[in-house]
Amino acid sequence: MFLTCRGLSAAALLLLLSCLSYAAGAELADKLRDDSELSQFYSLLEQNPVANSTLALRSCTIFVPTNEAFQRHTGTTHVLYHITTAAFNKDQLPNSVSSDMEGNPPLFITKNRNGDIFVNNARIIPSLSVELTNREGKRQVMHIIDEVLDPLTTLSTAQVQITNPDALEFMQKADLLNIGESRLRTYRNQVLMAKKESLFQAAGAHTFLIPIDDGFKVATRSSLVDAKVIDGHVIPNTVIFTAASRHDDPKTSAAFEDLLKVTVSFFKQKDGKMYFKSNTLVGDAKHAEGVVLAEIVKANIPVKNGVVHLIQRPLMIIDSTVTQFLQEDSKNGALRKFYEAIMDNGGAVLDDINNLSEVTILAPSNEAWNATSINNILRDRKKMIEILNMHIIKDRLNVEKIRQKNANLIAQVPTLNNHTFLYFNVQGEGADAHITVEGGGVNATVVQPDVAQTNGFVHIIDRVLGVPHTTVLGKLESDPMMSDTYKMGQFSNFNDQLNNTQRRFTYFVPRDKGWQKTELDSPSAHKKLFMRDFAYHSKAILERHLAIADRVFTMSDLVKMSQQTDNVVLPTFRDSLQIRVDEEAGHLHDEYASHEWTGYVITWNYKKINVYRPDVECTNGIIHVIDYPLLEEKDVVVSGGSYLTESSICITLANLIMITVAKFLN
Repeated sequence: MFLTCRGLSAAALLLLLSCLSYAAGAELADKLRDDSELSQFYSLLEQNPVANSTLALRSCTIFVPTNEAFQRHTGTTHVLYHITTAAFNKDQLPNSVSSDMEGNPPLFITKNRNGDIFVNNARIIPSLSVELTNREGKRQVMHIIDEVLDPLTTLSTAQVQITNPDALEFMQKADLLNIGESRLRTYRNQVLMAKKESLFQAAGAHTFLIPIDDGFKVATRSSLVDAKVIDGHVIPNTVIFTAASRHDDPKTSAAFEDLLKVTVSFFKQKDGKMYFKSNTLVGDAKHAEGVVLAEIVKANIPVKNGVVHLIQRPLMIIDSTVTQFLQEDSKNGALRKFYEAIMDNGGAVLDDINNLSEVTILAPSNEAWNATSINNILRDRKKMIEILNMHIIKDRLNVEKIRQKNANLIAQVPTLNNHTFLYFNVQGEGADAHITVEGGGVNATVVQPDVAQTNGFVHIIDRVLGVPHTTVLGKLESDPMMSDTYKMGQFSNFNDQLNNTQRRFTYFVPRDKGWQKTELDSPSAHKKLFMRDFAYHSKAILERHLAIADRVFTMSDLVKMSQQTDNVVLPTFRDSLQIRVDEEAGHLHDEYASHEWTGYVITWNYKKINVYRPDVECTNGIIHVIDYPLLEEKDVVVSGGSYLTESSICITLANLIMITVAKFLN
């Protein structure tokens, strides 16, 4: 009886342990089944006997997409591509792991600087990973990801099955693979002719950029794809998946050596379009310096030795004019709306560009045209043509040349629009350089510089120039050339009125260099102009520079008015401003360019003052940047530490008289 009881107890204990072990083994499947956000993957997992066997018997890491990820996914889901037969928590994940799919194609792991971890193009969602041990004592890890993993597969119509090809086999058998309608025959032939097969067979993890056949419609383009250009389409020892990688982070290409240096980077626009760009930093006789953009046609195709991206056209090759680039880009490119604006206004601007032997275009991005301020002028053809011409420079102007021009001052460059200049400012060095350009009152940032063409450059900017979006105060506050006038106005609260959108201001703003000239002419007076204790008197000087009326006065308006009378009288806060404005022909030249131009000159109190930047438009007025303040020696009295302007002397005397009269009456 005792032995029987002992036997029963042992049997019960064994049964209990077996049940506990089975419960532990079922726990991972239970977690999948019980989580409603993972139900779609669990449903597919249940139907796959190999996946069920792995969960029951082996160590594994399973990458589980959320239901939301499935809603974005099209096509077949391959469950075994989401499983690898080794257990890795987030800290243990190596650079690549072999999946359990036939042929064991790898999954590539990217750990970025933000601490995020990606499997191919899918991000592991933090804090949702689970680590368990199954009934066989095998360690298992589950990571939740935000995208369904998409392997490279063979077309259902193909007679042979292709599993886990490297980049060379991918190109050779592309017609049998499920990559869409794109064909790669032209580029593949160039690779074979250049004997670069080994580059695409190299073991490891690399990024391969492969231009599709549509990118070779220009008849001579394929002949320009030599061995160095092919090298420039490969980023060795780095995999770039578009969601996992930093934007605009240049990577060294295989074409990076002593005599030729080419970097490649990826970026994504706000509209979702993705591009790769090559930047030939050091060129040679066959490979010109500059940036070439190529839109990604199909991204993130995993292969045995890395990742492939199909791109619209080859990188590094500069074989089109600025006009041809705009036309080629017009279908669905980054500058489509700029091209449409040109064509909607008669297309003459494109003809002007085409007739220039050297040209630089400041081309607003598609997003730049979405600004509400632009809607008001789209139907005004004359104004639109002026604005479009403001984006065109009759010179080859890359970043290095802008930097040279900007060495000692803000670079001033004439545009195709008469009387209009662009003003470049460069801050920082190398890849960290921040370039801004001002035109017609608008300050834009160059988001993509140096897109090289045979006859010039295209720089993509984030705003449309010439379409104001800020008040007079906003412009003063943000423009580095007007900082002294802004500072002086802040001391006395003079600037407060300049945000009023119910008024129309014409403000003659001395540029910083103009105030610096007054420091040379009268150091003591200049010092007090910028002291808070004398703000009232500085205000009186600024008021002379500000015309307030029911309209603004452009330089062209003032010239016409001056032709009808000796002096134009403009209403100011206190009284009036009497000036005359004339056009004077001149010759602008520096060591890089030479241009005929017509400038404006203001005559005030027999003094001639050049207008450095005319017609800086704002939402509530216009600014004319002048070379010297409207100031004379007699305006400033500096004696015994006192400082008074002529007008403030009158006001002070009036106040004294009023005080005296008041005392007498009392």
